[in-house]
Amino acid sequence: MWQKVELYIISLWFLFLLLLINKIHMPLCFGGGCAFIGFKQLFLLNIIPTVSLVFIIFGGIFYWRFNYKIEKGAPILPRKITRIEDMYFENLAFLITYIIPLVGFDLDSNRNRLTLFLMLILIGWFYVKANIFYTNPSLAVLGYRIYKIDTLESENIVVIVRGRLKEGDNIYPRRIDENIFFVAGSTK
Repeated sequence: MWQKVELYIISLWFLFLLLLINKIHMPLCFGGGCAFIGFKQLFLLNIIPTVSLVFIIFGGIFYWRFNYKIEKGAPILPRKITRIEDMYFENLAFLITYIIPLVGFDLDSNRNRLTLFLMLILIGWFYVKANIFYTNPSLAVLGYRIYKIDTLESENIVVIVRGRLKEGDNIYPRRIDENIFFVAGSTK
């Protein structure tokens, strides 16, 4: 379950980056009467950007862990792909449906901040419970692809792989969930 939550946080990188850029407030002053406002005041002016930066850092740590798990190999014997379907479009659907509308929230009131927070929790709960945590636009940008495949041993499994797969490839899957796998690589 924790892997799914980590993948959800990685999927929100773009949202956190856009919120950071959109909401950062850096008071600038030029001339002789300028003084630093202090770290406390700077933090109070930038709560949303600070929280966004923290989640960007956590996303980076989670991505490093995800990448490490894939790169270190898989404990399952190789499986030969007998049918393959590219599901790359699902990343775009997630980005357009969930991430972009959330950037437009007016976060100047506490009510709207609470609403955004609750929306992220609700979307995350749905994302994990419905097992769509693999629809991750951040991973797509980093070179990962999603495929629905059949192998000689099983049908309709979803794999996340860096690079491309094709029918006839042998894959080395690592289970995330019942029918969802990381794939370390492929061979002929």
